[in-house]
Amino acid sequence: MNETPQANRTHIAFFGRRNSGKSSLVNAVTGQNLAIVSDLKGTTTDPVYKAMELLPLGPVVIIDTPGFDDEGELGEMRVGKTKQVLNKTDIAVLVTEQLEKSDKGLETREQWCTIEEELIALFKAKKIPYITVLNKCDLINDPFPSALLDEILPVSAKTNFNINLLKEKIASLAAQTGLEKDKKLVADLIKPNDLIILVIPIDKAAPKGRLILPQQQMIRDILEAGAVAISVKEDGLRVLLEKQNIKPSLVITDSQVFEQAAEIVPKEIPLTSFSILFARYKGFLDTAVKGALALNTLQNKDKILICEGCTHHRQCDDIGTVKIPSFIKARYNIEPEFTFYSGGDFPSALSSYKLIIHCGACMLNEREMLYRRNLACEQNIPFTNYGTTIAHIKGILDRSIEFINRKNNE
Repeated sequence: MNETPQANRTHIAFFGRRNSGKSSLVNAVTGQNLAIVSDLKGTTTDPVYKAMELLPLGPVVIIDTPGFDDEGELGEMRVGKTKQVLNKTDIAVLVTEQLEKSDKGLETREQWCTIEEELIALFKAKKIPYITVLNKCDLINDPFPSALLDEILPVSAKTNFNINLLKEKIASLAAQTGLEKDKKLVADLIKPNDLIILVIPIDKAAPKGRLILPQQQMIRDILEAGAVAISVKEDGLRVLLEKQNIKPSLVITDSQVFEQAAEIVPKEIPLTSFSILFARYKGFLDTAVKGALALNTLQNKDKILICEGCTHHRQCDDIGTVKIPSFIKARYNIEPEFTFYSGGDFPSALSSYKLIIHCGACMLNEREMLYRRNLACEQNIPFTNYGTTIAHIKGILDRSIEFINRKNNE
């Protein structure tokens, strides 16, 4: 419950051919028997994820992937899963090997082939920083060429040779690429001692006994800024503002009660939503605002894709599958065709859709969210999110981003 959310962790994925020792290397790096190890090819059939603290980097997600040279119909599906991992990978570790003939009967295998070249091409195309390691170096009789040490790191999962150095190189690469930058949800927009009101509905969709992740993260961010966070349900907002005479610096509301909050909060008090702040945090707020304008052009039978980053149990009044479709139908008097995706699934062919509406993406890291955004932009499909959509439909989008724009320009 107190762990760093997975979406806020650096995602480090291990790629390579079958039996190159990816799983053994993952176990050595994590210091745990995280992945099943076997001499049989194709032991890893699905990506394996492990959230952990990796010194000296900090909170990370380690991902072990199926072999990129897998074969057959099932093999192609496994390779497909590996390619999906690329979309969320912050740092890639390319694992290769070189086995030599010996009295143990090891077969000669080339250190480098088209598989490695293809993976490197994918890393570069997706702008993923990577480290190349030569695993099983304990089996190599000849000294490792010193000229290659800057390009390829020799390691041994069996003897732990250079495992600590690999961790240090990963941390160094993260620092060089800016992955350690301390992004804020709202803390950079507010000042110490500012009073921030959070409007949080407690409805059927709320998890029993706790707040949802975006609400927890927002409260933490506000407190870290030295500001004051007051949480209230939507039916207590008016009492708080009028009878208690509280004058906040900012009101942040759940998108589901955006309209109700806008009617209560005086115009001079800035108002925005969790979802809009998350769009900014994930790096696609400008895209989301422009995408919301596409709602004005929708017609009957147009296809709309609605995506959730998680797979929570849906309630009868679910915001993604029920409320937003109802808002769109009522506001524009049309009957679009809705398609719903959740979790790690996201289609690559988007040309049939007139609009994509995504959740706040609290469960997706920034790289995966930008991959989805960029995929839509490449196919000229407007891309927005829940809060921006609702704000536009209710006529309060300009107000909900005015505070952010003003602070960004100060």
